[in-house]
Amino acid sequence: LAHHWPVTVCKMIANDCQDPPEYWTIHGLWYDHRLFNTKYIYELHYWPDVLHSSLNRTQFWKHEWDKHGTCAATLQVLNSQKKYFGKALELYKHIDLNRYINELGALFLIFQMTAIKEALTRFYGVTPKIQCLPPEEGEKAQTIGQIEFCFTKELQLRNCTALKGESDPMQADLKLGTEELSVCSDTLPTYYPSQVQDHK
Repeated sequence: LAHHWPVTVCKMIANDCQDPPEYWTIHGLWYDHRLFNTKYIYELHYWPDVLHSSLNRTQFWKHEWDKHGTCAATLQVLNSQKKYFGKALELYKHIDLNRYINELGALFLIFQMTAIKEALTRFYGVTPKIQCLPPEEGEKAQTIGQIEFCFTKELQLRNCTALKGESDPMQADLKLGTEELSVCSDTLPTYYPSQVQDHK
């Protein structure tokens, strides 16, 4: 279950982002083709299309279903659009990342990725995958943009790391436009933007 920070996503590419949500939103529920039907979509204000706010939002949900939902549908618990979107929202509410990060508040102001990662691991009991934009030219801080929580096929939380001898399916980076998110560095300071800034 990938959460992304809308402000960082907007920073990644010139787009029509206007007033992005100021809370962590769903990017997707992905598994390591069926027709898309919007009648199964509900409560998806937690799953907005941050990059294309003025377009038909169902295109983003259709993309998530076509790319990830149809694979996830091999599991009984996710084998329909209604189950897929419903389960993603259920997991999102269960993780409650926004509430926990608000409680961490001061820790996020420290800008130390190791402290943030340790706090999330302690609270959730598993290690999430935290992704950042690398520092821009002349800057020293990476920008936090996405936090992924990994689950077993039984939808139990698990560490987002590969087992010994396995390739890591979670190493794929998110690329939008010319910039991309990658696993955050433990050694770089981390920037947590509160609002979209103008592009240069």
